[in-house]
Amino acid sequence: MTVRAREALGRAVELSQQLLAAAEKSNLQELARLDAERLRLLQSVRAERSGLNADDRRMLAQVSELNDQALGLMEHHRRSKERALDMAAVGRRAVAAYSTTRPLR
Repeated sequence: MTVRAREALGRAVELSQQLLAAAEKSNLQELARLDAERLRLLQSVRAERSGLNADDRRMLAQVSELNDQALGLMEHHRRSKERALDMAAVGRRAVAAYSTTRPLR
């Protein structure tokens, strides 16, 4: 693997760490930007995958692990939003059910 490809792989690891931080904050715009840049770097490295050494493989494994963590965080955020929306829907139904009743005198 060339020096340039190793630098790209190192940068992809850095971007993966930043991507995880953006996932923790649910910053979707930053996630998309970082992911696009990381994908471009990883595609450039893929062309030279035949010359991977143990360190290169470790960096790729780190990118994969960080990516899995970010995906897990985003899945957690999505489920949390779904629960909040479900609870809001329950509240709206309750308001609708009781808004037509008047207190007895």
